[in-house]
Amino acid sequence: MKYLLMIYENEKLWESLSQEDTQKILGEYAVFTESLEKSGSYIAGEALEPTPTATTVRIRDGKRLTTDGPFAETREQLGGFYLVEAKDLDEAIAMASRIPNARTGSIEVRPIMDYSKSMG
Repeated sequence: MKYLLMIYENEKLWESLSQEDTQKILGEYAVFTESLEKSGSYIAGEALEPTPTATTVRIRDGKRLTTDGPFAETREQLGGFYLVEAKDLDEAIAMASRIPNARTGSIEVRPIMDYSKSMG
């Protein structure tokens, strides 16, 4: 089953890191990503640009409305994701707990909807 591991973190904390600390965490991410690839669990993963670069789109009464940034003010922002293949939720949670930012932020684990089961 596919799971999306969404990485939430405080962007301000990330911005305050020294160059050395940033390189250390990026190295940890490289090791983690390589371990997922070797296990065959890795499907995709990306880091996201900070929330000031985001645009929110809504359609209301047939008209497109766009606003800068995310809709809600939160302490943690979506900073990246991994799309993985795991045998069950426990395995996906185990993967999520190894993501470096799980120590300072949070990881939301959510199964991907499988429409093939409902379409017969």
